[in-house]
Amino acid sequence: MSKKTYSIGELARELDITTRTIRFYEDMGLLSPERRGQTRIYTPADRVRLKLILRGKRLGFSLAESRELIELYNPDTDNNQTQLKALLGKIAEKKAQLMRQLHDIEVMQIELDEAERRCQDAMRTADPSTLSGESA
Repeated sequence: MSKKTYSIGELARELDITTRTIRFYEDMGLLSPERRGQTRIYTPADRVRLKLILRGKRLGFSLAESRELIELYNPDTDNNQTQLKALLGKIAEKKAQLMRQLHDIEVMQIELDEAERRCQDAMRTADPSTLSGESA
């Protein structure tokens, strides 16, 4: 019984990405499909790897981080505790990074509000009519 295979076009359509994106992941060593002449033949395992790469991208993981997590997968074990622990660690890192970014944004918002207030005060002091909508 032959197992299902996919062409690059089929994967691109199914996952709503370009064939160029898939070739890029190949160039980066994340995928290595079989070849029949110039034709790439993808297995179900390649399809899963590609889906994991795309999921990692959506979660903000770098390609190196995605590669690291994917390479931890061991189909010979019932539960991939090593991979899951690594994934939980990466998730915690991303969440902490987002919290720092959120804090930085909140601080910047406060600073912008203060700068805006000072500008408006300075304009009001220089020419009170500039903020009231009066024209000269």
